[in-house]
Amino acid sequence: MVYLSPRVPNSTTIKNIIFDFGGVICNIDVKLTEKRFREMGLKAFDPNYSVADSAGLFELIENGKITADEFRQQLKKYFSHPVTNEQLDEAWNALLLDIPEPRIRLLEKLQKNYRIFLLSNSNEIHYRKYLDDFRRKYGYHDFNALFEKAYFSFQIGLKKPGLEVFEFVLRNNQLTASETLFIDDSIQHVEGARKAGINAYHLKITEDEQILDLFQPEK
Repeated sequence: MVYLSPRVPNSTTIKNIIFDFGGVICNIDVKLTEKRFREMGLKAFDPNYSVADSAGLFELIENGKITADEFRQQLKKYFSHPVTNEQLDEAWNALLLDIPEPRIRLLEKLQKNYRIFLLSNSNEIHYRKYLDDFRRKYGYHDFNALFEKAYFSFQIGLKKPGLEVFEFVLRNNQLTASETLFIDDSIQHVEGARKAGINAYHLKITEDEQILDLFQPEK
């Protein structure tokens, strides 16, 4: 049996855990996508997912307001030369690295002691890529087979750090905020969860902290 470590505040009262995906479960490196787009000639790309235009293209696809095809067609306008959908997807997905097996095995153990959920700001193109990798490596049909419920921003139309998305997850699963822990590598998202009354832990991946450090076997 595996439980939260005392290093996590209020660890003994937690019954539910909501995990971020990118950076927490799946390793990512945004600079790789930035590099690939710059090599392709896209000078307006910013590592914080904002294109220097009024359309808010990255925001739109993460909120599910535009489809993957619409995103690709709009993004092509920022190039001075023709690019294919395959080239765009390869560059866009370059930031997605691996999903380490020890993290998956930890989550499988945590199912026995906690209600666990996934909450990710993501988009259709990234989702298809890491879902395919997840299926091939671990044999799960989708993330709902590992978590009680997996929420992706492009599917529900809500994004972190907005208060609404945290209230949505709490309400839909009848969770008590004070008994719930949210783990994310973005301090803005952590602060958003705290506004909803949720216990939140900022995972410091820049200091090589990972979720395995937050749990320990039962003594």
